[in-house]
Amino acid sequence: MTMADGAAVARLERVTHRYGGILALDDLTIEIPAGQMVGLIGPDGVGKSTLLALVSGARMLQSGHVTVLNADMSKAVDREAVCPHIAYMPQGLGKNLYPDLSVRENIEFFARLFGQGRRQREERIPKLLDSTGLGPFADRPAQKLSGGMRQKLGLCCSLIHDPDLLILDEPTTGVDPLSRRQFWELIQRMREHRGGMSVLVATAYMEEAERFDWLIAMNAGKILTVGSPSDIKERTGAGAIEEAFIDLLPPEAKLDHRTPTIPPRQSIADGAVIVARNLTRRFGDFTAVDHVSFDIERGEIFGFVGSNGCGKSTTMKMLTGLLPSTEGSAMLFGEPVNADEISSRMRVGYMSQSFSLYGELTVRQNLELHARLFHLPAGSIEGRIAYLVRRFGLSEHLNKLAEDLPLGIRQRLSLAVAVVHEPELLILDEPTSGVDPIARDQFWELLIELSRKNGVTIFVSTHFMNEAARCDRISLMDAGRVLATDTPAKLIEARHATTLEDAFISYLEESASSRSQPSGSETILDVGQKGDSSTASPGVSRIFSVRRMLAYTIRESLELLRDPIRLSFALLGTAFLMLIFGFGITTDVNSLSFAALDRDNSFESRAYLSELRGSRYFIEQEPFRNEDELQSRLKSGTVTATIEIPPGFGRDIRRGRPTEVGVWIDGAMPFRAETIHGYIEGVHQQFLSDPAIRGHVGLADTDTPADIEIRFRYNQDFDSIYAMVPSTIAMQLALIPAILMALAIVREKELGSITNLYVTPVTRLEFLIGKQLPYIAVAMLNFFILFLMAIFIFDVPLKGSFLALLVGSLIYVTATTGYGMVISSFTGTQIAALFGTSILTVLPATMFSGMMTPVSSITGFGAILGRLFPMTYFVPISVGAFTKGLGFPDLARYIATLALFVPALTSISLFLLRKQEK
Repeated sequence: MTMADGAAVARLERVTHRYGGILALDDLTIEIPAGQMVGLIGPDGVGKSTLLALVSGARMLQSGHVTVLNADMSKAVDREAVCPHIAYMPQGLGKNLYPDLSVRENIEFFARLFGQGRRQREERIPKLLDSTGLGPFADRPAQKLSGGMRQKLGLCCSLIHDPDLLILDEPTTGVDPLSRRQFWELIQRMREHRGGMSVLVATAYMEEAERFDWLIAMNAGKILTVGSPSDIKERTGAGAIEEAFIDLLPPEAKLDHRTPTIPPRQSIADGAVIVARNLTRRFGDFTAVDHVSFDIERGEIFGFVGSNGCGKSTTMKMLTGLLPSTEGSAMLFGEPVNADEISSRMRVGYMSQSFSLYGELTVRQNLELHARLFHLPAGSIEGRIAYLVRRFGLSEHLNKLAEDLPLGIRQRLSLAVAVVHEPELLILDEPTSGVDPIARDQFWELLIELSRKNGVTIFVSTHFMNEAARCDRISLMDAGRVLATDTPAKLIEARHATTLEDAFISYLEESASSRSQPSGSETILDVGQKGDSSTASPGVSRIFSVRRMLAYTIRESLELLRDPIRLSFALLGTAFLMLIFGFGITTDVNSLSFAALDRDNSFESRAYLSELRGSRYFIEQEPFRNEDELQSRLKSGTVTATIEIPPGFGRDIRRGRPTEVGVWIDGAMPFRAETIHGYIEGVHQQFLSDPAIRGHVGLADTDTPADIEIRFRYNQDFDSIYAMVPSTIAMQLALIPAILMALAIVREKELGSITNLYVTPVTRLEFLIGKQLPYIAVAMLNFFILFLMAIFIFDVPLKGSFLALLVGSLIYVTATTGYGMVISSFTGTQIAALFGTSILTVLPATMFSGMMTPVSSITGFGAILGRLFPMTYFVPISVGAFTKGLGFPDLARYIATLALFVPALTSISLFLLRKQEK
């Protein structure tokens, strides 16, 4: 498809994109005009976000051809060249923002990514803040902003580099009508001041599409039509864009569609179902719901209208007992709301804002499961499910997995599950968000039937004003307070407005004025004209920019410092584990219990046992009385070794006859048993070489041909702590830094802020090193803490070179954080990253790196794993510096080998980290 005239800001030719078996874009060809505000309209799941991600360069092209600002988006070189001229704001409230950073810090982060210096930032940021009304909130964390303010902040971050193409993916979803209007007015002022800027917007609100210059209507990955709003309405003969969109749908998609009609509600005289009086909920010093009061009558459709964060969901949770109130009272069916009262909750059906059913179960299995959870009689379950399947139009999808259903069908299933137990009250939290107009109308037909025919009370929250107009009464909510409660018609009349949206905006403006908060500024953003040197970014290397790298370093450091839990684990976790491992892990086998069965009771037998009693490794227990007791005490574990001396032991030794001593060792733990065996053999040899014994039995000293004296060179006391503490330091500096680094990158993926890597000039190397540097610094702080613990708590002195240990540690933690980077490349959630890094670090650390077993004795695959793990080369550095007194000349080969891991792991991470999403 081509436009009538003018240049194209983007061209898509024969573009097809799939997510597994789901077709998102189907052989799509379109030219998008330049210098205009172009809107993509259609419900969720029709391919709008995919199209925008391909145009922005955030998503990898599968097939077809995409050209943006004359750049081929399939070529990395072209994408890098055009990237500074595109701004992309992904779907979701503040998805590309960082919640722990303030408003100003978020904008500064994006300014650094686009290469702007301090002077440029100081000139542009105040203008952006003033133009969006965010100036008074510059130091407020992004997570404490309202939905509308968060979207304005996202717009500031997108406009910081003066783009030629601004891409906005549903920027006003979840935003109240006043903030929506202010947002679009702000966009319009910017476009008027900056001539030639193109804006490409996806929206779920059909009424918003009326203000766009040019529209692209989409359905099922295809283009339905293009043109100006007036042209589309004229071609379809519709009075509004939503009606025109429905008319453009294929016949099978709008089969039996009709606009819902709402019969008058019959008054029921048995009282209110819900009564709220001064209902209040506080979270710390934040008041989410502030003295809310209203009544909801039986059979009434009661609407709750307000933006995200205004307290609607919190109020609903308090009314259902899912959340206790801080103040006030709530009555449900004439009784106080009690979370432990099952009988009243069985009369309520709840449908949450997000899809909360079991995606791995089929439609039938979800219905059966919830029927049993609500204790429906076994004989009635099949009939009830059959009725719901028929009434909600689920028969064609009965055996499909819930996660594979289209969004509209999912909502029908959620509603069917909510009413499976025939509740008297139905609470619906934004049930039609993202649903296409036809599915939304069908959903409302079901609600109207439940209310008017079955007498079900329906409490529904919504962002769609045309849906709010269908309710019997509505409450308008803002900042935790109910602004007004009445019928839609009376609310419009009270504000002398023409539409319900105008009435709501009037209430919101009055509320904002009473709180003395600016609702928005009329200051015009002084964005630079194309080619204006005052705002253009300086020439920055495409290969590597220290400024872009430091943007991530500064941002990561600020987030870490403002997260006390994560910071505590990062700094104190190693110390805690050091105490556990340092005192708990030892190869020393001491305080072994033994008992004897002396059948000879001679001088020689008593002398033999005295050698055991004098050993620091053994503790004698009560002697055995007989053979049976020997076996039973060994079996019960009260002794680990038993000595049985036969009759005639002393006589045979005096006469020089061969004799034997029976030793029974508990072999349940092979390592300990082998150690006990060695200890007893040593005691036995010591008995035979004891001069007092040899003189008593008449043996000359010359009978011993040679005497071997063993001394330990580095660890004279043979205490394992001198090896275990330096080895434990090595393990802690592998485990914690690797986990922190893996979580830092995976967190970007999980929250969606990884998009900033895809659509800004930052390179993968800058991204990785920028995020790595704070955790190298944290790891070195950990090193100093562990070093001091080793000396002052465990009394392990440093005998070698501290400088060699310091250099080795710095290289080592750089390698272990690089190891975490590699692990993050194949994990997608923080839970997976945490478990994956823990397992893949602890296993090679304890088994193959020389911590417990000498590396030279490990063979096969274990030896290969050991040599591919950095700790294998740091253990000799740590143990050598602490225990052996080694310095640089002795440790140089280990430090050099360890240094090779840094470029190797960084290169692997670069190879695995993508600059585009698949």
